[in-house]
Order: sequence, then structure tokens, then C-alpha cells
Amino acid sequence: MTDPDHRSEARLYLAGFGLALTLTLIPFGLVHWRLMQGRALAITIAVLAVAQIVVHLRFFLHINLSRQKREDLQLILFTVLLLAIMAFGTLWIMGNLATRM
Repeated sequence: MTDPDHRSEARLYLAGFGLALTLTLIPFGLVHWRLMQGRALAITIAVLAVAQIVVHLRFFLHINLSRQKREDLQLILFTVLLLAIMAFGTLWIMGNLATRM
């Protein structure tokens, strides 16, 4: 016999999987059938990517805005900030070096 918590958690994982799969297939469909092009396609894919990040954080990592999970969310956001600084700093330095060559 399964307890109700296990069923509700399994249901949560299945809902997350369905949403993640949908958010993955939509951009592939847009590109494959050439329904959008150019800047509109790039913006749509970026928005769907951010939505998928939210789905992964909520359904699989169980990060929400409750007081208990706020520390985990702050750690994730700090990590993203550090990675962004490193990536943009690297691009800035490489661009600067390219202009000096």
C-alpha cells in the first residue's frame, strides 16, 4: 500500500515532467516547422527556457518562496550571479583582446 504523501509527490513529479516535456517540444516544433523566424523565435525560445527553469526549480528541486526554502533559492541565485559575472567577464576580456590584435 502506498501512503497519500507518496502519491501526491509522484503526481507532482509527473506534472513537472509533462510541463518540462511540453516546454522542450514547443521550441523544437517552432524551429522544425519554421513557424517563427529571427528575433521573435529567439525571444520565444528564451521565454520558454526561463519557464522551464522555473518548472525544474519548483517541481524537481522543490524550491518555492516559503521561508524554509528561501535560503536554497538565495544560494541558487548567488551561484547564477557568479556564473554570469564569470561568463560576461570572459567575453569582455576576449573582446578587448580581439580589438587589440
